[in-house]
Amino acid sequence: MSWNMPLILVADDNEGIRQFLSAVLTEQGMVVVCAENGTDAIALFRKERPDVTLMDIRMPGLSGLKAMAAIRNLDRSAAVILMTAFATVETAVQAIKDGAFDYIIKPFDIAEMLLLVRRALELRRMREDISVLQRELSESYQLDRILTNSPKMIELCQAITKVAKSNATVLVSGESGTGKELVATAIHYNSARRDKPFVKVNCAAVPDGLLESEFFGHEKGAFSGAVARRRGRFEQADGGTLFLDEIGDISANLQVKLLRVLQEREFERVGGAQSIQADVRVIVATNKNIEDLVREGRFRHDLYFRLNVVALRTVPLRDRPEDVRLLGGYFLHKFATENAIEITGFDDRAMDLLLRYGWPGNVRELANAVERAVVMSTGREICPEDLPEHILPAAADLDVVIASTGSGRPLRDMVRLYEAQAIAEALARNDGNRVKTAQELQISRRSLLYKIQEHGIG
Repeated sequence: MSWNMPLILVADDNEGIRQFLSAVLTEQGMVVVCAENGTDAIALFRKERPDVTLMDIRMPGLSGLKAMAAIRNLDRSAAVILMTAFATVETAVQAIKDGAFDYIIKPFDIAEMLLLVRRALELRRMREDISVLQRELSESYQLDRILTNSPKMIELCQAITKVAKSNATVLVSGESGTGKELVATAIHYNSARRDKPFVKVNCAAVPDGLLESEFFGHEKGAFSGAVARRRGRFEQADGGTLFLDEIGDISANLQVKLLRVLQEREFERVGGAQSIQADVRVIVATNKNIEDLVREGRFRHDLYFRLNVVALRTVPLRDRPEDVRLLGGYFLHKFATENAIEITGFDDRAMDLLLRYGWPGNVRELANAVERAVVMSTGREICPEDLPEHILPAAADLDVVIASTGSGRPLRDMVRLYEAQAIAEALARNDGNRVKTAQELQISRRSLLYKIQEHGIG
């Protein structure tokens, strides 16, 4: 596909409409192919694989709905805009649930038709961009799965590229959920050690009494339950990289032994006397302020200096709002695919809520919120009510809602009542014109359609 000249399929039994749409779309820099019935539309789609299909519902022989079903069997991501002179809200909603990108009523406004085509093209472009990213990330470990549009994160990625070329010990700090493990993984897979083991240990998840054995291994009989010799993580990572997450949680005794390994590159298994050497690059991470721990005497200053050869700090999601949209789209595509759910994106209000929220749990919290929204969704787009409840108050104007609906109600009920009232009033102001109403409310036309049906607005 060339995004400079997208290919549009027009299927309509009316020759005048085919010629009209062909002229309008060609003038907008698009390439147009035409079919006069559903059977020909399927054949043309199979041959040309157009980016968007404009198709009449009522055609002789095979109807537009049946032709759309056949097209979507060929390509589940196909964007089909249905045209009809006989649509009601109920039939339009059903058509969209059956897989249509949207619908338009004849006689249609040219601007409205072009708007729908451009939106369908933008959605397809976004899906292809995400697919390219996923393909590239599966084929190589360039910066692992760090997706970003943030200048701060791009600067971090540039630092990762430089650090990866060395064997220096790295201290990665940052809040929980900001991708410290991704940074460590990216360093390893962009280094000369990429073909050797990458071994991970979460120090906070292993009981303190077992961490020494986890790090260095043990000999048979070294302690109760040690029924056989076990190689520790340093041995397992020989030649590669050892990632120690939550390093601030290790005991003072283990800090001493870790310092010795970093200085001398050798250790003994628990219960053993033989010195073992291992060529291991160490990367550590923490969500704590290690300097504070050093001042408090809870972390050795000499170990801190040994670990802090290169310091990298991850960026919390609240400081890179441009990534909320990018990562939200990535997670939506990922979880919709995993759960076999047809979802095209976020409606404007839902995305606004995501952008306004502070994300104390960072990327991990965003991923969980999007997964929940995908599973709970009832339409083709993620709406505010699909999001976790704690996100909703972040953008709700409670004073307006309470004044309009009265206090003492659950927040969700108040928001729904206010939403229905706002939509009804906007429709009245615009004489029932749904396109103008959607523009005034700054939501998509399709979101408005669902809301009209949901609230029973006449």
